[in-house]
Amino acid sequence: MSESLKKDYQICEEIGRGKFGTVFRCFSTDSGESFACKSIDKRLLTDAIDRECLEKEAKIMHLVSGNPNLVQIYGVYEDEAFLHMILELCSSPDLYDRISNRTFSEQEAAGVMSPLMEAIAHIHRRGIVHRDIKPENILFDGRNKLKLADFGSADCFNERSVRGIVGTPYYVSPEVISGRDYNEKVDVWSAGVILYIMLAGIPPFYGETAGEIFEAVLRGNLRFPTRIFHSVSPSAKDLIRKMLCKDVSRRFSAEQVLRHRWITSGGEARMVTDLT
Repeated sequence: MSESLKKDYQICEEIGRGKFGTVFRCFSTDSGESFACKSIDKRLLTDAIDRECLEKEAKIMHLVSGNPNLVQIYGVYEDEAFLHMILELCSSPDLYDRISNRTFSEQEAAGVMSPLMEAIAHIHRRGIVHRDIKPENILFDGRNKLKLADFGSADCFNERSVRGIVGTPYYVSPEVISGRDYNEKVDVWSAGVILYIMLAGIPPFYGETAGEIFEAVLRGNLRFPTRIFHSVSPSAKDLIRKMLCKDVSRRFSAEQVLRHRWITSGGEARMVTDLT
């Protein structure tokens, strides 16, 4: 661990673990304020794409900083074996934990979707596509404020399309799976899957393996089973259809999602209103 990091922060208990690193709770030796320290083991990054993502993550987080619904980055430290990022601490259960055992009311779901889409629209305006929107990356701070996290798969899309299969199977859009060039609307697709899951308790495209999930996504047979969606409003289903539209040119942008009646009404809209 770098001497400068040990001087500035006291590293405490582990609070999370991923493929390439570990997240610790830490506090500033100067102010006593608590943060998260994401420590990435560079020795595990044997793939060129993984190394590129590591180099980009901190830069992209600095580029998109300033939005209250994004996890903020406060410092970067590097030594021979590790890269350490000091991040905003989010100590409440993430969205994955919150949706694991129950469905959300439309008002609860809108309370998640509105700040999530604000965060997504913010990064899109800055030419960044997240590419791994999923419940595990939607965190909440101690005041229950939503924070979009983990920009390890993010990339720039301004003036060019993006390529590369990244993301988590249930949330990956069809254009990513098919290997075509794609743009920032892949994030809207992923957010649409999350909205469906919050209201239904199941994913819209299911499979036992990643391959089966990809096949279901490519078929794009979006259904709203009556036994599950009987009490879900037409307006909510209308928004899901516009977010999970296979035709990218017709799929909503993040800004259009924010203007949809279901979002602006806080999940209270009972009538379909087309605000394209």
